[in-house]
Amino acid sequence: QVQLVESGGGLVQAGGSLKLSCAASGSIRRINTMGWYRQTPGKQRDVVAIIRNDGSTNYADSVKGRFTISRDNAKNTVYLQMNSLKPEDADVYYCNAWVLSGATVIPTGYWGQGTQVTVSS
Repeated sequence: QVQLVESGGGLVQAGGSLKLSCAASGSIRRINTMGWYRQTPGKQRDVVAIIRNDGSTNYADSVKGRFTISRDNAKNTVYLQMNSLKPEDADVYYCNAWVLSGATVIPTGYWGQGTQVTVSS
């Protein structure tokens, strides 16, 4: 089993910054794509940013130029640096990781428990 533990959420004023972290632990041979998603209760979970094992990234249009995703493969950790935060960025943020464990060749997707980001105007 694999666990993802997020940290770094909180309350920030509009224009401020937060950095989210997500550490994976457990039966991990390799982590492929990692990412951050966000969700408002009652709505679908939307991708914010993803980072592949080779370091390539993709961002939602709404966060390009403001958010930066990065990873530390040695620590099995993914980060999301969020700058110039807007009230519409407020949401529950979830990290996601596709993990290869043991001798498996098909990765399994795991989710963190979510961390609340609140942006005051």
